[in-house]
Amino acid sequence: MRLTRTLLSKVHDLTAKYANFPDSYVKRSMEQVYWKTPRGKPNYLPRTVERKRFRFTTNRPWTGQFRQQNLPGVVRKKVFVEPIEDWSFFKGDRVEVLVGKDKGKQGIVTQIIPERNWVIVEGLNCHYRIVGKDKDFPGITIKSEAPLLCDKDVCLVDPSDLQATKFAWRYTEEGDKVRVSTRTGRIIPIPKANEETVDYKTKGTYIEREKDTKADVVTEVTFEPKLKTFEMDIMDEMGIKEEGEPRRTYWY
Repeated sequence: MRLTRTLLSKVHDLTAKYANFPDSYVKRSMEQVYWKTPRGKPNYLPRTVERKRFRFTTNRPWTGQFRQQNLPGVVRKKVFVEPIEDWSFFKGDRVEVLVGKDKGKQGIVTQIIPERNWVIVEGLNCHYRIVGKDKDFPGITIKSEAPLLCDKDVCLVDPSDLQATKFAWRYTEEGDKVRVSTRTGRIIPIPKANEETVDYKTKGTYIEREKDTKADVVTEVTFEPKLKTFEMDIMDEMGIKEEGEPRRTYWY
């Protein structure tokens, strides 16, 4: 019996990394809160009515198109996704298509949607749609790649001989986790294109700007834990000394 689950509202880690946005921003841009307990109402139970399950598509979760496709009241067929413990396909991988009119052809993965187990291969599994058609205009035909399931529709290609192969995750002597072809035993490296985000092509070529937070500042720990309240800490910083005597309190 195959394990299935409904789509979770959590964005996959690889999707968030591509955005280069804080997790708080991605969560805030996705959330749809319909009702929340008003502040300052102690007699109310803390309740929040919000959308918890989203239908993920090829649009990024923080875009307006994603929100439009998840508007309240829009009823769509439920989608079930088989969970993948270790995501094994990355942007820049060469894969071979196993189904459809492009069966047997190879291409490069240009986009991944882990929330649906999808990969999009450049120039393969294309479909056409007509937009702007009316009685006086024939419309414009747009060609775009349709997504493919990574666990059924595509197979990874071994870079040593450019043949489709099954693979497994292994550890090197240095402790690095790598993909290994089960047919040839060669390592299938993760492409450099996987590092590409909306801000840079690769981390090594990114130039820090004036308003960027420096890397050494991020790793520097400036907080020192103390057994003091916030007020006591401020008083020490400003050199304020408490000269009054606290009022007596009684506990019965």
